Amino acid sequence: MRKPPPAVIDKLEFLIALARERNFSRAADSCGVTQPTLSAGIKQLEEALGVLLVNRSSRFYGLTPEGERVLEWARRIVSDARAMRQDVRASKTALAGHLTIAVVPTALPIAAELTTPFQAKYPGVQFTILSRASRDILVMLDDFQIDAALTYIENEPLGDVHTVLLYRERYRLLTSAGSPLAERAEVTWAEAGRIGLCLLTPDMQNRRIIDRLLARSGPPPEPPLESDSILVLFSHVRTGRYACIMPEKFTSLLGVREPLRAIPVIEPLETQAIGLVSPRREPIPAITHALITEAARLSNGRRTQ
Repeated sequence: MRKPPPAVIDKLEFLIALARERNFSRAADSCGVTQPTLSAGIKQLEEALGVLLVNRSSRFYGLTPEGERVLEWARRIVSDARAMRQDVRASKTALAGHLTIAVVPTALPIAAELTTPFQAKYPGVQFTILSRASRDILVMLDDFQIDAALTYIENEPLGDVHTVLLYRERYRLLTSAGSPLAERAEVTWAEAGRIGLCLLTPDMQNRRIIDRLLARSGPPPEPPLESDSILVLFSHVRTGRYACIMPEKFTSLLGVREPLRAIPVIEPLETQAIGLVSPRREPIPAITHALITEAARLSNGRRTQ
């Protein structure tokens, strides 16, 4: 029995996969179809629109300018179609579906405080949690690759999104016994800047925030070690040869014990707003609305503690 030809939504998903994978074979695998089926579907889409979408011979050489425009529409249409299907199912049965949330590394400890009670209420909902830099998150929101994000909400433009403030990030100097400042009850940013700090990489917004705060007291230090992983920084501090500035929530999550010290950084006492961010769309899918409601409940609960 012959399979029916791919629907328009399927063809748009083929184009999205090809733009993401930049390879016909990998794109076909990600869509669960054969490469000839994917190629034929994109060709049919080109014929229906009357424009060439893909620069290709036997290999993928990128999208044409028209292909880039269609790709923007494809992401929006496919995202809306998925949201519609989830919304219709939710109106007939218990809330169910799949949510993909991207989280800046410094906010990863808060993710479980949102997803765990949500799944207790709605066990039919599955989550995918991705760790991403804030700039990558903005691209993913614009392209409808994710349903929501946990990220900084005050420092850099977010675009047309819905936000719920969850908490304000505070900072601690993480160091070990016997190192400079280890016996202090609190330290200033100027003092922290005068010791060798290992830091997140510059593509991380947390690093840009810390550089800005340290720059108030002098030139930002040249870190002896950089990483895009907070766990890597933590493991290096445990050797006794390094120190770093870490969000307070991460020091609580990792459990700072002897010989480590987690010392509040003050003067100025700086905090950064972390919140749930979701694309504005009407109507709001039921599953997204439920997530926003849960985030607001978490935020209110934290303010009353």
